[in-house]
Amino acid sequence: MRKIYLDHAASTPMHPEVAEAMMTVMTEKFGNASSVHSFGREAKRMVNGARDRLAASLGCKPEELVFTGGGTESDNLALFGTIQAKKSRGKHIITTAIEHHAVLHSCQQLEKVGFEVTYLPVDRTGRVHPEQVAEALRPDTILVSIMYGNNEVGTLQPIMEIGEIIRSKNADTVFHVDAVQALGAVPIHCNEFPVDLISFSSHKINGPQGVGALYIRKKLMIEPIIYGGLQEKKRRAGTENMAGIIGFAKAAELAADGLFRRREQDLHMRSTLLTSLERTVGRDHYKVNGSEEFYLPHIVNISFPEMQTETMLMNLDMEGIAVASGSACTSGSLEPSHVLEAMNLPQNLLRSAIRFSFGLGNTSEEIEYTAEKVGTILTRLRKKL
Repeated sequence: MRKIYLDHAASTPMHPEVAEAMMTVMTEKFGNASSVHSFGREAKRMVNGARDRLAASLGCKPEELVFTGGGTESDNLALFGTIQAKKSRGKHIITTAIEHHAVLHSCQQLEKVGFEVTYLPVDRTGRVHPEQVAEALRPDTILVSIMYGNNEVGTLQPIMEIGEIIRSKNADTVFHVDAVQALGAVPIHCNEFPVDLISFSSHKINGPQGVGALYIRKKLMIEPIIYGGLQEKKRRAGTENMAGIIGFAKAAELAADGLFRRREQDLHMRSTLLTSLERTVGRDHYKVNGSEEFYLPHIVNISFPEMQTETMLMNLDMEGIAVASGSACTSGSLEPSHVLEAMNLPQNLLRSAIRFSFGLGNTSEEIEYTAEKVGTILTRLRKKL
């Protein structure tokens, strides 16, 4: 059976150059970077070299990066680490209703221990407005956490405007941005953003799973959430995942170098999908969810009101086509997307949404084939009715 992978927002195939760099480490380098002998010193040099290269790709200083076990841990370190360091200043947190569950579940846990969280609403395109943040800010607001690009509908948030508002109204408030889905899709220069903390993940940019990073603006203090060692300047205990870190740095270099080329390719894939669906399904039989102006080019969320999400997923999977219903962390759930609910979509669109996401290895021919299969599936359904 033909296999087509259109779920790159969940995880991406590893780039061959990344795999090659990691294989060298896994087969030849095995020292612990905390050891003082020559094997350990070599491991330390490799980790620091990777940190230097990743920092260059992200536009920050090497000492501003902490390696983590992935994007979820990075989000958790940003939130809990900030709260622990700043809790004497206040009890108020601001986030949005469409955040990844790594942020939402963390906020819910913080509410259980006495913190107050404001969940900002979004408009029908999935976008929060800067003035909403301004209105929600209070003297006791210690943290604002808003994602850059949404992982389900691709909508980009105005983080530059939001960051400037936070700094002008309450300079002591820490601003965290989850850029896990945005990395490799839009330009990111950490030191040029009015942001204090930024979360990243390797496996969204053709790197290995199980490794991520948190950018921590220089002089910002956060508390660790994992204890047991002095690694990462006492900010994240545990032996460094040397092969993963090397792979992450290589993937980030490739992503930065090929960003504009990838953007053009993703935009072409997006256009091909929508044009092909118009031909095979009919424009009146599907609805694109999200912003038509501010969006990640590799994510397209589309509702097919004639068929429920699970049925379409199952039928496409039987054809060898991998797509998703939303976040990979919740795609096994039959519950409707919290993102689409927050956008106040009608039930027929909410319960029929499919996320298509493009990346390394996809071709226009695959996209056209996928659109044809969607058309065939819907035609088969209509004949049964």
